[in-house]
Amino acid sequence: MPSDQSVNALLDTLSRRADRDREVSVADVISDIGDRGIGPLLFVPALLVLSPLGAIPVVPSLFAVALFLIAVQSLFGESRIWLPQVVRERAVEEDSIRQATKRLRPWADRLDRLFGPRLKALTTRPVQKAAAVLAAILCLSVPPLELVPFAALVPMLAIALLGLAITLNDGILMAVALTGAGVALIGSVWLLISG
Repeated sequence: MPSDQSVNALLDTLSRRADRDREVSVADVISDIGDRGIGPLLFVPALLVLSPLGAIPVVPSLFAVALFLIAVQSLFGESRIWLPQVVRERAVEEDSIRQATKRLRPWADRLDRLFGPRLKALTTRPVQKAAAVLAAILCLSVPPLELVPFAALVPMLAIALLGLAITLNDGILMAVALTGAGVALIGSVWLLISG
């Protein structure tokens, strides 16, 4: 698999940014990974929310707004992603990025070993568009789910899987991710109704 189509390559990109800057903004992340397509743009922000960064209040909602805009724009074939300035300028300290990438590294190693290009019929452009629609819908559930402890992780995990499947061009993972997204959507609705 080409080195830029691996989870470790994405973490390397984030680490390099953290080494250069005292703070890493949403705009920095989009700029650094945006040329790799919609997969990493869905995967990396969702993965960061699944890391300890996601425990910071409002961070999941902030990333959900960014992910929603990314997903919607990808449906219209936008190659350059626009985000509102208030979202683009939100930043975390480089040390938080460094810690998050360090904690995610063992998982990245496992993911890169387990997944890769296969069953490409499930990674075609129409399937990627369906994944973007699901990601956008899941993003809408994140802000209200932040009121329930750790509940925002449910849709973010599904979004991360969708992005990972696209990034690694893995159709089997895409089938799992689409199923997981459906379950996450049902689970999110249930959490919102019962919470």
